[in-house]
Amino acid sequence: MKMLIGESWMDKDEKIEVRNPYNDEIIDTVPSGDVADVEAAFQAAEEGYKINRSLPVHQRISILYKAAEIIRSREEDFARTIASEGSKTIKEARKEVSRCIDTITISAEEARRVVGETIPFDSRQGSENRVGYYYRFPIGIIVAITPFNDPLNLVAHKVGPAIAGGNSVVLKPATVTPLSALKLGEALIEAGLFWKILNIVTGRASKIGDALVTDPRARMISFTGGTEAGLDITKKAGLKKIGMELGSNSPVIVMDDADLPQAAELSVSGAFWAVGQNCIGVQRIYIHQAVYDEFEKMFVEHTQKMKVGFQLDEDTDMGPMITEEEAARVEDWVKEAVASGAELLTGGKRKGTLFEPTVFKDMPDSAKLNCEEVFGPVVNLYKVSSLDEALELANSVKYGLHGAIFTRSLENAFKAIRELDVGGVMVNDSTDYRIDMMPFGGVKWSGLGREGIKFALLEMTEPKLVCFNL
Repeated sequence: MKMLIGESWMDKDEKIEVRNPYNDEIIDTVPSGDVADVEAAFQAAEEGYKINRSLPVHQRISILYKAAEIIRSREEDFARTIASEGSKTIKEARKEVSRCIDTITISAEEARRVVGETIPFDSRQGSENRVGYYYRFPIGIIVAITPFNDPLNLVAHKVGPAIAGGNSVVLKPATVTPLSALKLGEALIEAGLFWKILNIVTGRASKIGDALVTDPRARMISFTGGTEAGLDITKKAGLKKIGMELGSNSPVIVMDDADLPQAAELSVSGAFWAVGQNCIGVQRIYIHQAVYDEFEKMFVEHTQKMKVGFQLDEDTDMGPMITEEEAARVEDWVKEAVASGAELLTGGKRKGTLFEPTVFKDMPDSAKLNCEEVFGPVVNLYKVSSLDEALELANSVKYGLHGAIFTRSLENAFKAIRELDVGGVMVNDSTDYRIDMMPFGGVKWSGLGREGIKFALLEMTEPKLVCFNL
């Protein structure tokens, strides 16, 4: 596939191979973009911003609605692309395509709700003859940098609101999973999006990352990825808006009054969806001591039923990790945990990029698997004596994206809602629950700002005040 810059799909002699992580087969190639391509993309985006900000809102709405319908008509093709270039099973990939359709559709709907309000200037003595209002205007060029784990929908979460708000975009998709983003670009252009509004540069972060984030023509950087990369971007970005959805180490609390079968089933799904390569995936589960043994048994039994294998097979529950390097890293963390005294309940073995769903208990506080984001198929079980203890431990790490509690008690639920130091609390559900219209983001080292179309639109527009002196 080719990258999208200006008014054309561009190719280059130097290529990046896109490989299936299960068998390392080459699926396709994309151009290896460089700094000159980034410069060309910014020049085009400057023109694209002038075009999009001048479009009537109904035209942006029509383009986005039509793009959603095009994606819907090609759902299986999009799903197979997601599953082939990444880690998701074909069943997981189909759900991502469905969510992308929602994201683009909601972007169209929210475009008509970018509104302002009147200001009562006469509330200030001496301003009786003044009337006015504010409205929101697009901020300009949005630099969007997206990860591999949701290669279609997380692109849509940045591109959809940016277009809806009247901005232009320079997009860099993940190097290992660029095809889904390029297919989304094709759908938008086919839907009538004017050239130059969306520019997609495929390339390695080591080669083009600094050029993307330091360019003063960018008015906002919207980044989803690892915390270390996020910290590096904040040091280099300069005077521009920054929206960041970074890592997490999500905690779940299971109280003694919980529906244990529900808690076990949903927590297993939350831990191992997309091979655990999920920023809101379940990593730590704090279980009340009165029900610990029963929950552990259920959880391990559910885990051991999961089938690991080729992600395009219909009966596969968990596919490969994105690269063998990442699988080897998780293997090292597992070995470190075992050496430090953690008890391995099931899993822990690796074969190439395939990693067994893995469950620990008695994880030491100092182990990486306890305090860092594993971004792999590993979950830790902990026995606690009270909700207060569970909350203290849940808040003990530097991350705070999502947290969850399973309980039948409203008192317990609202205490967790108040005291969990996270951006979102799920009650009687896994931490990985998300719909695309809700505000999404974290506190502490889990990010800055909120995604979710309405909330991203607020970040991608600014209020302009108008005052008449009559």
